Amino acid sequence: MKKIFFSLVVIIFTSVSFHLNAQKIDNCDFFDSVVNNHNQIFESSCIPSTIEIVLKYCKVVDFDFYDLQNEWKNKTDGSFRDFDKKELYGVTFIHKFDLPRDANFPIDSLFQTIENELKSEKKVIISLPSNMGWHMFVIYKQTLDGEFVSYSKQWSHTLILRNTKEIVRKVNGTDIMTYRRK
Repeated sequence: MKKIFFSLVVIIFTSVSFHLNAQKIDNCDFFDSVVNNHNQIFESSCIPSTIEIVLKYCKVVDFDFYDLQNEWKNKTDGSFRDFDKKELYGVTFIHKFDLPRDANFPIDSLFQTIENELKSEKKVIISLPSNMGWHMFVIYKQTLDGEFVSYSKQWSHTLILRNTKEIVRKVNGTDIMTYRRK
């Protein structure tokens, strides 16, 4: 009887453990497939491109959705403000930390906000310096050592940064976009 009970506990534990691990792998694979199947289609459409990545991650639009970039095209005077408090397909985007990038920037508060969003299984859009000025990335996860991993697209090429915090510290802060679902 004890052997049967022990075997039953082992089977249940293994089944639950496998299911939880499969869920984590599925979420990771899904985000990877969103990013890998997405493209930035205009040179200056990185802001709407990252919004589209989040909408695809939230499963509210199809993988072939590029309406925001097609509307934006090569707009060069846009910013996160264009999407602040804007609801798209049941997802409302919020612009945060629109502050001067200087020694007074609340970097610890920014990092805590990002950590809280990631713990809520959300992604965060962030503006980071690039060769051409600034480029938008989607923060995907936090590593065990506390660093943020961020993804973006440059045409069909996937960009991955594993030192997002370090970059933000060097430029004395930056702004982000978070989102809420209905």
